[in-house]
Amino acid sequence: MPTDADPIVDNWYQHLDKGQKFKVVAIDEPAGTVEIQHFDGDLEGVELEAWYRLDVEPIEEPEDWTGPLDDIERDALASYSENGMGKEDWAVSMREIKPEPETEAPDEDENDWGEGRPEEEP
Repeated sequence: MPTDADPIVDNWYQHLDKGQKFKVVAIDEPAGTVEIQHFDGDLEGVELEAWYRLDVEPIEEPEDWTGPLDDIERDALASYSENGMGKEDWAVSMREIKPEPETEAPDEDENDWGEGRPEEEP
């Protein structure tokens, strides 16, 4: 049964006939393609017209997101915990970070090594 679901970047879907899970990673409207990444990590391009003929449905993000990662140990996931940066950390505006004031403006007649410019010939 063809899908009515539009492809949305970062949303997960499942092939109803195969049971395969995949994520839409990009949509190239000028080229008319949808780039998907299967749960096992394989990348595939699908024609936009073909997308609507697929038997897929939107699903929630899989709880075990390590599918595309090769041979990862569960202990290695400990570093990816609640103690890491969250969405709110990434939302902080860069404008809030003020640059340090320059101590002294460089002399216009000096280059990066503190040497003067060569004199021009008349």
